[in-house]
Amino acid sequence: MTTKKSDKKKRSPFITRWIKRLWIVFGAGILLFVLFMFALSWGWFGYMPDIKALEDPRTNLATEIYSSDGEILGKLFYLEDRTNIEYSDIPEHLVNALIATEDARFYKHSGIDPKSILRAVTLLGKRGGGSTITQQLAKNLFHPERRNKIERVVQKLKEWIIAVQLEKRYTKDEIVMMYFNTASWGYSTGIKSAAKTFFNKTTSELNVEESAVLVGMLKAPTTYNPKRNPEKSKGRRDVVLGQMNKYEYLSDTQLDSLQAIEIELDYNLSSHDRGMATYFREHVHQFMKNWCKENGFNVYNDGLKVYTTIDSRMQQYAEEAVNEHMVELQDQFFRETKRLRANPWRDEEHAWKEDKDYIPKHLKRTPQYLALKKQGKSHKQIMVEMEKPVQLSIFSWDGEIDTTMSVIDSLKYYKQILHSGFMAMNPHTGHIKAWVGGIDFKHFQYDHVNKRATRQVGSTFKPIVYARALEDRVVQPCEYIPTTSVTFELDDGDTWTPRNSDDPDESELRVYECLKKSLNTGTARVMKRMEPQSPLKVKDFSDKLGIDTRKFVPYPSICLGTMDLSVYEMVGAYGAFANQGTWTEPVYITRIEDKHGNILQEFIPNTTEAMSKQTAYTMVQMLQKVTEGGGTAARLRFRYNIRTPVGGKTGTTQNNSDGWFIGVTPDLVGGCWVGCEDRQVHFRNTAYGQGANMALPIFGIFLNDVYADRSIKISQEAFEKPEGEFEITMDCEAFDEQHQDDQDVVDPPPGIGR
Repeated sequence: MTTKKSDKKKRSPFITRWIKRLWIVFGAGILLFVLFMFALSWGWFGYMPDIKALEDPRTNLATEIYSSDGEILGKLFYLEDRTNIEYSDIPEHLVNALIATEDARFYKHSGIDPKSILRAVTLLGKRGGGSTITQQLAKNLFHPERRNKIERVVQKLKEWIIAVQLEKRYTKDEIVMMYFNTASWGYSTGIKSAAKTFFNKTTSELNVEESAVLVGMLKAPTTYNPKRNPEKSKGRRDVVLGQMNKYEYLSDTQLDSLQAIEIELDYNLSSHDRGMATYFREHVHQFMKNWCKENGFNVYNDGLKVYTTIDSRMQQYAEEAVNEHMVELQDQFFRETKRLRANPWRDEEHAWKEDKDYIPKHLKRTPQYLALKKQGKSHKQIMVEMEKPVQLSIFSWDGEIDTTMSVIDSLKYYKQILHSGFMAMNPHTGHIKAWVGGIDFKHFQYDHVNKRATRQVGSTFKPIVYARALEDRVVQPCEYIPTTSVTFELDDGDTWTPRNSDDPDESELRVYECLKKSLNTGTARVMKRMEPQSPLKVKDFSDKLGIDTRKFVPYPSICLGTMDLSVYEMVGAYGAFANQGTWTEPVYITRIEDKHGNILQEFIPNTTEAMSKQTAYTMVQMLQKVTEGGGTAARLRFRYNIRTPVGGKTGTTQNNSDGWFIGVTPDLVGGCWVGCEDRQVHFRNTAYGQGANMALPIFGIFLNDVYADRSIKISQEAFEKPEGEFEITMDCEAFDEQHQDDQDVVDPPPGIGR
């Protein structure tokens, strides 16, 4: 025993020194680690959120655009489509799926799970990582993914610190809610966007197996995307369901039945060029960019809510009406071109003659031509390239088509595509209810509704001339005027004599009949009655109707609609007829709110008393006559079987380049333009190219669908007649009796001309 004690004493100093050294190294390591963690928390090794950021973590929230009936029309986002939800919106089985798969001890730890970390280190991550849900939230909120190993280690340590701080400041439910609001599912960020994208549901509507699919995607959103990789997604979903069974969130019977179900998607990717009201959403987008710049907000990140006047039901009917009619009209156009065996681009001076320079002229403006020219290639070399077939995805009414086509052939194809713009509004409130800026936003992004999209309006402008004449009491609807030509003397000594497209059988007609048949000579004679300075009078009147009169040239020819105006302006102007003479500015936004629901701005339309109630009421009666037998818009009633009070006016411009129709009902005014991109491309046959064929059907289809939807409260009653004694009458029998003793009253004064 003595020997053993002696040996122990001899070894003791050596062992003791090493033990001390090990403890010193261990202690120093601990001290350095603690100091390093403090340095991380103080932000010495990159950004760390302060207390304020932790208490109000900022996430990039997309701006949401709402319809007047509460539907989300779309979102404005730059990189992330994100919208927040409340914890009450999250179904219990979605939370259970997340806990079972990502962090089974979530409710037991305080942000860091040592057991999970030890397992991850020991098994090198083969049975899962060591990150808790709170750590993942910390990464989502404050730290993007790092590329190299050292950065990832530092990031993990930062996440530990942030996770502990988050656990101190938020409840477990709040952490789960924040996690679901910041998690990424590829193009969609936040569970609300993901549920809408993959299943077209709200978060609360997700069932167990759908919840398992979305939770499964969190591991690798691309790999387990059910749209791209359905088999891998199903396998991952079944793993999640297995985890839910392991932790007793599902019974064995439930597990078996759920794993047997195939994934059923209702894919609805949120995109700027897809979905409803694409042109309108882009119009709102441009407005909001300017508004945010002026008011100190970020349109993509601040989670603003834009409440619009659009009715999602009317918008759907409008888009369907445009699609239904334009398919048929485009077919008519192609068939006419084929039948005539001639290209539809016409010489500007001679509509019957093909313009041989049209395609070469436009080819030189294409990006492909300009790019090759920049490379220094000659015209001959460029043309060789232009004629080579290449792979293209082109627009068609049967869907996008992948095909092989040369640049020249694609140019010829696209130049023959007919375009359209349609807008409908409530004339009393000015609220725009439907906005269809074109036929396909992905391929044709030019918006044919907004104020800057102007085309020659033709005969749709004539009611404005008649209204001004009625307002001045220089004509009565029932009086007779000659249908023969009339000549205007211009200030420069020249003359202007308008003609009709077809000479009427009658030598004279009542004023309202001239509008009904859209006679140029009749409108010109009404214009003549307002002399002197009749063009300026019409211009001033148009200004009260919200029309940009800077486009007007003060010549008598404006009475035939020779100027270029927009669908937006024309629908707004006709609104005054249905609103008892008061023009109400068309508006499309009612209010803007921040992400907390605070109102930032409300929008109230401007109004102007443009004409008397009597004039407005007489005009809607005259416009109703246009839709009756013999009127240019008669097919609105006979083809589309509309029997309710409705008025309207067709418009057909020179050479059939533009087809128009504006329709008026007591509670709804709608207008449509149809034509090709260039005015040189048009129908040869006026039977096809007139407004009654090109544009009117869209309004007819739309109105029928709106009236058929009982959930839309639109009046089908007669236009309201204003009170008081009338100075204008549409009772032609009474008018004739009153003037039977003096027939000369109906003729223009001497010197004015018949």
